[in-house]
Amino acid sequence: MTASPALPLPPGSTLGILGGGQLGRMLAQAASRLGFDVVILDPEENSPAGRVAARQIVGAYDDRWALKRLAEACHVVTYEFENVPAETVAELTALGCEVAPGAAALAAAQDRVVEKTFLAEIGVPTVAFAPVDDEESLLAAVAKIGAPSLLKTRREGYDGKGQAWIQRPGDAIAAFEKIGRQPAILEAPADFGRELSVIAARGRNGEIVCYPLSDNHHEGGVLRRTIAPAKATPSERDQAEAIAAKILTALDYVGVIGVELFELAGGKLLVNEFAPRVHNTGHWTQDGCEVDQFEQHIRAVAGWPLGPTAALARVEMTNLLGPEVDAWKKLAAEPETRIHLYGKGEARAGRKMGHVNRLRPLEG
Repeated sequence: MTASPALPLPPGSTLGILGGGQLGRMLAQAASRLGFDVVILDPEENSPAGRVAARQIVGAYDDRWALKRLAEACHVVTYEFENVPAETVAELTALGCEVAPGAAALAAAQDRVVEKTFLAEIGVPTVAFAPVDDEESLLAAVAKIGAPSLLKTRREGYDGKGQAWIQRPGDAIAAFEKIGRQPAILEAPADFGRELSVIAARGRNGEIVCYPLSDNHHEGGVLRRTIAPAKATPSERDQAEAIAAKILTALDYVGVIGVELFELAGGKLLVNEFAPRVHNTGHWTQDGCEVDQFEQHIRAVAGWPLGPTAALARVEMTNLLGPEVDAWKKLAAEPETRIHLYGKGEARAGRKMGHVNRLRPLEG
């Protein structure tokens, strides 16, 4: 199936997903509802996504033999996380397999300096930033940005990992040591009142749709709950949708994207970062919208029309971390609570084991 696919893909076609975690699992479930077969590529046997897919190929993301099998099996390939090696996309493309979203989105999202530079170039507001490669550039960045400021690894790092605050200029070297002296970015702090996000999608014909804003609450760098639709002004909604549209268009993007935002005093929004995939802050759409973010992503990569994004209910999404998942029986007894479990084994502390969506009527 390495020839360019005829779009839109008809039911019965096969989609590939790089990654076998919870996002891949929920993408596979959405694809199945639309009549597609799914093949998962993941290094771990018996992955959460692999168990609900038609098939799983067990192999590393840079395993050329595994990628060849994936390309031969699928009409289109997508991914559930943004740290897929760039070489993987290049290899699949060389094999004649289409990957969506494309390589440009991955390249921008995998490196925080590239990401912030890209956002600045397209006129999207962010905090001030400077690249850090060594002690000399770190001290120059601190002199430019000031303190307090946040030092982050350029690549990888999520849920608060790979970060260190520099409260005073004298803390800079210790912070650099804390993140392993890796290439980094230094960011000015944002004096924000709350963290918002917008989930948006772009189809193959350039159509763009946005879900209502969500209000997100973190603990220890990990998302704990999301409330949506967020209470927001028309100006904030307009800003968020314009930001998402700029990013999607500039990247010639196909699929769902999550854009994290800081709300400043006066309602101005800054972009924290974006993820070229379905997003934790969009899980509320599974029970709060007619077409959720997972089905929307499948529709986009398959070349189908995008679905409606209006909220049908007010939803509070709460992540179930570690042993919190053991309360499933109690949660199942709560009226208007919907449980989504990821099929993971060990309930380690802080590990995302599932989430619940609690539904309430939309406010007038």
